[in-house]
Amino acid sequence: MTIPTRMHGIQLIGHGGPEMLHLNESIAVPTPKANEVLIQVAAAGVNNTDINTRIGWYSKQAVDSDNTGREASAEDASWSGNALGFPLIQGADVCGTIVAVGNNVDAQRIGERVLIEPCIREADGQQLDQPWYYGSECNGGFAQYTVVAARHAYAVNSALTDIELASFPCSYSTAENMLTRAKVVAQDRVLISGASGGVGSAAVQLAKARGAYVIAITSPSKSEQLLALGADEVVPRSGDLVEALSENSVDVVIDFVAGPQWPQFLQLLKPGGRYAVSGAIGGPLVELDVRTLYLKDLTLLGCTVLEAEVFQNLVQRIERGEIKPIVAQTFPLAEIEAAQTLFLKKQYVGKIVLTVAP
Repeated sequence: MTIPTRMHGIQLIGHGGPEMLHLNESIAVPTPKANEVLIQVAAAGVNNTDINTRIGWYSKQAVDSDNTGREASAEDASWSGNALGFPLIQGADVCGTIVAVGNNVDAQRIGERVLIEPCIREADGQQLDQPWYYGSECNGGFAQYTVVAARHAYAVNSALTDIELASFPCSYSTAENMLTRAKVVAQDRVLISGASGGVGSAAVQLAKARGAYVIAITSPSKSEQLLALGADEVVPRSGDLVEALSENSVDVVIDFVAGPQWPQFLQLLKPGGRYAVSGAIGGPLVELDVRTLYLKDLTLLGCTVLEAEVFQNLVQRIERGEIKPIVAQTFPLAEIEAAQTLFLKKQYVGKIVLTVAP
C-alpha cells in the first residue's frame, strides 16, 4: 500500500477541558525507526487515562477532594509523574494493521492485525528506565497512523471486529494484571468495585475465567448486565458493603474506585486477604486504619506496570474466546468530545470506542 506523508488525528494542546483537543488534518505520518513498526489505526478505545491526562489529574498538586483537577502542575502531570510534551496524540487502546517496519523487524510482519500493549518498556529504539503509558509519554492511537516498538505490537488471530478488539488492551490488561498480582485462584471470593466500567467488567470476566466466585459492586440498573457477564452476586454501590456481605467475607478486593467507601474494603477482607488497586474515580484520598492493615496481615497492591506475561496471556484468552468484548457505543474519531462526554456520565456497561477512517 502507499503510505501518505500526512494524516489526520486528535492532538491535545495543553491541560484543560475538551477545548484542548484539536482535530489536525495535516500531521506528519511517523516513520518507524529501528525495532519499530508503523500501524494503520482502525479503532481506539476511550479511557479514564485520556481524561486524567487532559485535566492534569495525575499531578499530586492538582487533585481536589471531589476528584476533579484544579490548576495542573506541568512538572508532574503525566502518568509517570513527569512533564508532558504538547501537542500530544493520546489513545492507548489501539487495534490496527502493521503497514511498514523499521530496521531489525521482519518484513513479513507487514499485514498483521495487532493490538498494542499499552504499558511500554521500549520507545525510540531505547529501553526505558521507567515504563511509559502509550498515548501519555509518547504519541498514541488517536490518529490514522502510529508507531510503537515491534515487541509491543501483538498479532491477534480472531474473528472479532477491529472495534471489538480495540475494547480490550487497556481495560483487560489492567484487570488481568491486578488478578495476576493478587494471585487470584479458583478458591477465592473476589469483590470488584466499579464493576460496570471498562476495567471492572473486564475484571468480572477474567476472574470468572480463573474460576473465582465474583461479587460485583454496581448500580441497581446495571445488575442484570453484570450477572449476565458472569458475576455470581451483585451488591449496590450506594449501600453498606459490610452489612451486605459481612466482615472477613472476601479473599481479594479489586478496586478502581477508592473514595469514602474505601475503609469497608479492608473490613470485608479475610485475614491474609489481598487488595489490588489501579484507579480512584471515587476520590484518591482515603482513610486508612493501620491497625486493620497489620492485625489482619493484609497485602495492599498498587498496580500500574504490567507484569511481563500479562499481555500475551490476554491475547491468548481473546484467541481462545474465553472473554468477550463489551462495546457500549462507537463514535468517529472527530467526535471525541461527544465520546468523552458520554464516558464521564458512566451510564453504560463496557467500553466506548472511536473509529478511525483510513
